[in-house]
Amino acid sequence: MTQLISAKTTVIVAGRRTGKTDSIAAPFVLRNMQRMVGSTGGIVVPTFKHGLTNTIPGLLAAWHRWGFLRDVHYVVGKRPPKTFGKPIIEPADYTHVITFYNGSVAVIISQDRPGSSNSLTLSWLLIDEAKFINYDKLKDETLPANGGIKSFFGSHSCNHSMMILSDMPQTSKGSWFLHYRDKMDSELISTIEGTVYKIWQLKQRVRDLKAKGKDVPSYLRNRIRYLDRDLNKMRSVAVYYKEYSSIENLQLLGENYIKQMKRDLTPLTFQTSILCQRIGIAKDGFYSSMREKHKYDASDFKYLDSLDWQETFKSGTLDCRADADLDPLSPICIGMDYNANINWLVAGQPRDGKLLVLKSFYVKYERKLPELVDDFCIYYKHHQSKEVVFYYDSTALGSNYAVNEQDFHWVIKNAFEQHGWFVNDVYLGHPMKHAEKYLLINQGFAGKQTLTPMLNRQNNDDLILAIQSAGVIRGRNGFRKHKAGEKLAENEENLLEHRTDGTDAFDTLYIGCEKLPQQSFDSVSSTMISGIS
Repeated sequence: MTQLISAKTTVIVAGRRTGKTDSIAAPFVLRNMQRMVGSTGGIVVPTFKHGLTNTIPGLLAAWHRWGFLRDVHYVVGKRPPKTFGKPIIEPADYTHVITFYNGSVAVIISQDRPGSSNSLTLSWLLIDEAKFINYDKLKDETLPANGGIKSFFGSHSCNHSMMILSDMPQTSKGSWFLHYRDKMDSELISTIEGTVYKIWQLKQRVRDLKAKGKDVPSYLRNRIRYLDRDLNKMRSVAVYYKEYSSIENLQLLGENYIKQMKRDLTPLTFQTSILCQRIGIAKDGFYSSMREKHKYDASDFKYLDSLDWQETFKSGTLDCRADADLDPLSPICIGMDYNANINWLVAGQPRDGKLLVLKSFYVKYERKLPELVDDFCIYYKHHQSKEVVFYYDSTALGSNYAVNEQDFHWVIKNAFEQHGWFVNDVYLGHPMKHAEKYLLINQGFAGKQTLTPMLNRQNNDDLILAIQSAGVIRGRNGFRKHKAGEKLAENEENLLEHRTDGTDAFDTLYIGCEKLPQQSFDSVSSTMISGIS
């Protein structure tokens, strides 16, 4: 339906695996590059890493299935062969450009790369993962570039077109595109749908007449031409907004996929990313001092630009070499949380009055603590300092969820040592009381402690969501973090409340780094610090 309507501005808010890339993004880009020959479009992604591992591979995979082959019909990240057509405005650098055989180009615009929209004249925009897009940057740097070349494409309804794709946002800042629902003229969309159907009917009559060997009356051809003209005008001003739940694609995905996502995702992520439900964020939450400024992006563009894109597209994964916030010569501090159903590891490094939360990991159900450590060690395989500062409290001692006969502390330390890492294990004693923890961490976010928590946005999606949504329960004995349902298994009848396991691991990391620092991490070079934005 989205392709048939072809509105100038299309906003699709849909759960995972609803075909956003295959059935919406890939046809949109292909249509624009084929119909506006020699044009320049923009593919906007929140970070270059996201574009490299998510958006672009999905587009190329869809085109391949439709018979469009890389290095035959298009090239990626390099100057095209002389047999290709020439773009109307040739890019100064083809490093982040997809070039089609007819001379049309698509520029990859990543918001964490400064100046990626500079000096561009665009005829269309695809904005992927819109909930992570900085709207101020988009409004100031990219949207003004979507002016197109009217002398070439002014008659096309797809000129200046914009496609916005996302699953449901969890924050007000990430909800900038939801207002397009109010801008949609439902009557206009209905008229477009009716016109498309009428054109199809008339073309079917033409086909039937030709099949019978009869002449096609001129009025039929004229009627189709007039309707096409009117349809083009309506599309050129239309706004189309639609929300889809992954459940709507149940026949293709199967019940097992939905069940698995319900098990593997945190409940709030399941509600937004699968069910596409609008939710409210805790206004009086446990981490009430956290703000948008406490999130940052940190991509190592020198490393990313050195990659073979094709190999990266195949694997779909990156490792710590893509992170600009990691000090390779310093240990990595970790805090963990242990639960029968989910286990978390949150990694960070203190630096210049900040606790940089580098990345978080979790495993579910049959995957336990050894697998969690495996994931960490695989990601940080190329980290030069093979040392972790493992902060743990009494919850790691004398307890075990059937991992083996040893307790959590022993299992974790042994797993790291099996990978060749040195473990500096630092005991914190009994867990800090909730009221004390609340005061300490919120003062940290407010800049009133030695360390201010800062979270890498790209590597802590679920953790950030958990922190933003952690609630508070108030009672006669003060207040505490809302942890209802944390120890319960997910099941079909009971959608668990938002789990706080990940936030507990974050708490342990912050308390350890703030209260029991093990060494100075302030020797990092200014070059590394400048990579954090």
